[in-house]
Amino acid sequence: MTVRTELPDGSPVWLVTRYTDVRSLLADPRLSVDKSNGNGSWRGFSLPPALDANLLNMDPPDHTRIRRLVSQAFTPRRVEALRPLIQQTADALLDALDGRAEADLVRDYAGPLPVTVISELLGVPETDRPDFRTWTRTMLLPPGGDRAAAARAIGSIHAYLQRLLAVKRAAPAGDLLSALIAAREDGDRLTEDELTSLAFLLLIAGYENTVHAIGTGLLTLLSHPGTPVTPETVEELLSQEPPASMLLRRFPVEDIEVGGAVLPRGETVLLVVSEANRDPDRQGGHLSFGHGVHYCVGAPLARAELEIALGTALRRFPKMRLAIPAEEVRWLPSFRARGLSELPVLLG
Repeated sequence: MTVRTELPDGSPVWLVTRYTDVRSLLADPRLSVDKSNGNGSWRGFSLPPALDANLLNMDPPDHTRIRRLVSQAFTPRRVEALRPLIQQTADALLDALDGRAEADLVRDYAGPLPVTVISELLGVPETDRPDFRTWTRTMLLPPGGDRAAAARAIGSIHAYLQRLLAVKRAAPAGDLLSALIAAREDGDRLTEDELTSLAFLLLIAGYENTVHAIGTGLLTLLSHPGTPVTPETVEELLSQEPPASMLLRRFPVEDIEVGGAVLPRGETVLLVVSEANRDPDRQGGHLSFGHGVHYCVGAPLARAELEIALGTALRRFPKMRLAIPAEEVRWLPSFRARGLSELPVLLG
């Protein structure tokens, strides 16, 4: 189905829900992620230029050049090498829950795990991670949230990343940010804004969606006791409960006919993967990580984190159960994200 509607903030958008249409449009070069191709009706985040020049706002060839660089951090070999870190992080967080009767698995587990992993990958010092998590949660405000607080959080993230990159330039280490700086200085033509934006995108993308996937995965598994955590289980969870209900907004560079409707040039298009994945006529894999040139570069890492996080929690606390009925668990008030605001459990 393809329909025109309005978002909670009044922005007009086109929603595309049929699997065949969503998959096709994800690979269609006539659908741009560059906001300059929009007609100005999309509001979204108000980011400073130094954070806005990221992969989510770029079409080829700039997107191709930068993605090639960052993809080196997420090869199957490098992700496999991160598994001990993910396991160690999961174990440490669960150790902290020993002896407790109750816990909130979003606050105590799903939240801190991915921010620890992506911070280790990028080289963010441990002492800075609580601030980053606070800024991120404030920035990703629900509709009707405190936009002034969100703007302050964005400013804090921007200033922090500039300081962090300065530290990495002065004392390079074996982390991804140091590698990105070196590639830039070796002639890869990354601008200062592109470098800062890459750091911003990797931190945000490595945090938000993984938090949601772990939280909703645990809720589903606790609602279906005895389900084994296998790679196939992970794929089914991602398919049925994608952490982002809708993928990144896009703008047609020309009129595009799809699903019996015409998507006019410059208008905002949202591809609803939560509906596309459940399409009874679906023929192909789930689209929770996207498809085409903007397929999630961190998908291998997200899969590894989800499999380890879910399996470890259920093995460590085999008697764990929901502290309240599943239908009473609170969700984030967002049309875009599919994530829990809390997951109260009884541990024994």
